Amino acid sequence: MPRRPIATEKTTGWRGSRELWLDAAKQALLEAGLDAVKIQPLAARLGISRTSFYWFFSDRDALLDALLEEWEAKNTGAFVAACDAYAETIAEAVLNLIAMFHDEGLFEPQLDFAVRSWAHKSDDVMARVNAADERRLAAIRAMFERFGFAPEDADARARTVYLVQIGYISMQVREDWDVRMGRVPAYVRTYCGAAPAPNELARFHARLGFESHEEPSREGI
Repeated sequence: MPRRPIATEKTTGWRGSRELWLDAAKQALLEAGLDAVKIQPLAARLGISRTSFYWFFSDRDALLDALLEEWEAKNTGAFVAACDAYAETIAEAVLNLIAMFHDEGLFEPQLDFAVRSWAHKSDDVMARVNAADERRLAAIRAMFERFGFAPEDADARARTVYLVQIGYISMQVREDWDVRMGRVPAYVRTYCGAAPAPNELARFHARLGFESHEEPSREGI
């Protein structure tokens, strides 16, 4: 992944901001893994003093904890919001969830991948990942139960949806955009037993801006 430049409109004595340090840390994590998230390299990346870091975080552990909080708020929060979103049918509800997987403004697959890789080095992070997985699964189960599925069936369908997506992320799968869109109706039928109506599929496509057959490949289902 190419390094993303970080804008730093500096003036004398400029210390940056908490958000700027956090964004730099996230980009370092995505590009090179946990070992790259260190104070001095981040200061060099931002072009500001290392001591400026301590205006916003007590130490590196506090920065790492903030990264995990951002991941939980954004990625897990996106699951809950997508599952709670209004839908007239279960097929439309599943499309809401699939749309979330496709929108990196809502859910960042690379961030999920990076945090899961981090969890292999830390029991505490693994516990947070496991808790996030359970919260996400609970949201998907509740979505199915809202449309009348029995708890046992809702649980199996939720796991099918979720484990397929996590598999895509873990395997770093890339698919042609047209191919991905073409598979969506079959995924919906597999997940909930009902095909999306043409108007539901049209709204889904419009939400994602799917019009041409020349979109770049993206990750996920």
